[in-house]
Amino acid sequence: MYEVTVRDSIMIAHSLNHPDFGPARNMHGATFTVDVTFLSAVLTDMNIVIDIALAHEALKNVLKQLNYQNLDELPPFKGKLTTTEFLAKYIHDEVKTEVASQFSGSIKVTLGESHVAWASYKGE
Repeated sequence: MYEVTVRDSIMIAHSLNHPDFGPARNMHGATFTVDVTFLSAVLTDMNIVIDIALAHEALKNVLKQLNYQNLDELPPFKGKLTTTEFLAKYIHDEVKTEVASQFSGSIKVTLGESHVAWASYKGE
């Protein structure tokens, strides 16, 4: 299996309005390192998994909608618990849409909350 990974970051605000989240129920900020890995069993006719410039551009396009935003106020997230896991899947789905015409492998998105905690979502 071949892999290509690109990285960026976002700064967001949100609240996790559920009793089990303790102090995170209140509005707080988070800075995430976002890694997107493109996986394919075969290379293209150019011997690549995906054009790295395309991968970077797709990730930037998705993240610019979230960066410096209060997720609680954005329509796709109204009434949702925007956990790290939830955001990993959301970013996955958006990146997949961005590259659909030029990439058919699987995608894994990992959001790093800190140097000791991260969450991922890997699609088919």
